[in-house]
Amino acid sequence: MRISFSMIVKSALAALFLLLAGAAGAQQQVIFPRDELSIRTAGGETHRFSIELALTDAQRQQGLMYRKEMAPDHGMLFDFGDVRRVSMWMENTVLPLDMLFIQADGTISHIRENAVPFSRDIIDSQGPVKFVLEINAGRAKALGIGVGDRVIGKRIGNR
Repeated sequence: MRISFSMIVKSALAALFLLLAGAAGAQQQVIFPRDELSIRTAGGETHRFSIELALTDAQRQQGLMYRKEMAPDHGMLFDFGDVRRVSMWMENTVLPLDMLFIQADGTISHIRENAVPFSRDIIDSQGPVKFVLEINAGRAKALGIGVGDRVIGKRIGNR
């Protein structure tokens, strides 16, 4: 059998198309359940958020990657299932974010403000946590949210 140059090119283009179509489809297949939670500050204020839940490995790996906008009162709650030290990063994440590291009882133990989009730098929880809440960068400061404040919600288990 004789293979022509045009057959090779056509095969290569077909393979490339299938590869790119599969990658794009994989990004869009991750579905996030929705919920709501509140953050009660030390000053007595309560701030409500509509959140998406990242509960599975696939959901946690996808997170907020590729999102170009998020409403000010929205976020994503990563539930790691057990209490442990957590490392996050911002690769393929377009939005600058505040990351709130949350203990099993809902207490915020660490906040990383203004995480840089597309960065591969590791963002460490600085201790064991069960959850991470990602919100738009600057929201924690604007709302007066700090370490020691309480996140309250059904998923946290304290509502």
